[in-house]
Amino acid sequence: MKLATWNINSARARVERILDVLERHDLDVLALQEIKCKTEQFPGSEFTDRGYQVAAHGVNQWNGVALISRLEMTDVRLEFPHQPGFTKGIPAPDSALKYLPGIPEARAIGAKITGVDIWSLYVPNGRAVNDPHYFYKLDFLAHLQNFADAQLAADPQAKFAFVGDWNVIPTDQDVWDPAAMPDGLYLSDSERAAFDAFHKSGMREVSRDFAAGYTFWDYQKLRFPKNEGMRIDYVYASPALADCAQNAFIDRDERKGQGASDHVPVIVDFK
Repeated sequence: MKLATWNINSARARVERILDVLERHDLDVLALQEIKCKTEQFPGSEFTDRGYQVAAHGVNQWNGVALISRLEMTDVRLEFPHQPGFTKGIPAPDSALKYLPGIPEARAIGAKITGVDIWSLYVPNGRAVNDPHYFYKLDFLAHLQNFADAQLAADPQAKFAFVGDWNVIPTDQDVWDPAAMPDGLYLSDSERAAFDAFHKSGMREVSRDFAAGYTFWDYQKLRFPKNEGMRIDYVYASPALADCAQNAFIDRDERKGQGASDHVPVIVDFK
């Protein structure tokens, strides 16, 4: 299975790029984040007309996730167990209340594909350290880890992958300048600990085993020409699936040209 994850930053604006990446990399499965449209607005027919199956989840012009597969998809789910939501417009939290949970946003979609449970995830940004959205982000990651732990406890040989835009910079080498991050967002100790907790649970981030480089460059300040980027898009696999990874590639060239997303595809080949 050749699997890619890509924060597309508007699926409707980049249909031709999506089609090109699917064909050029001979992908079996493509997980998208930030589709930025309602489910019914997702350009699914562009892919189904070419033989792909599509599952999308979006509620407005923000967030949104999707899976595109040329292999059969079953058991599509639009949120993981106990996925938290977020209520907007909350005043600054006090020590007793970090944020008010709400209805889960369109940040997760999962499906069974040839025996592998694949989840496309758009982890909350956090906005700023100690912002209510930051605590929402940590809660989101904690519940996602609980989901992973429960699956591995039930079946240590379970094959599943959490792929997408994690909005975390795990190490200082994953950003051109750690000091450039406002308030240390993306690389705070709590965010890094939440990301590393999946590794401690037995999962492995498999793209790093084979591919180096950044996956995101902001549109502002000529970040891409200067190669001032970050690595925030990852493929976390369960132990049994991680053992099947045989190659990975970051398609840096996809950031070039007019109309590019600010993220690029991260591709992993599982034998």
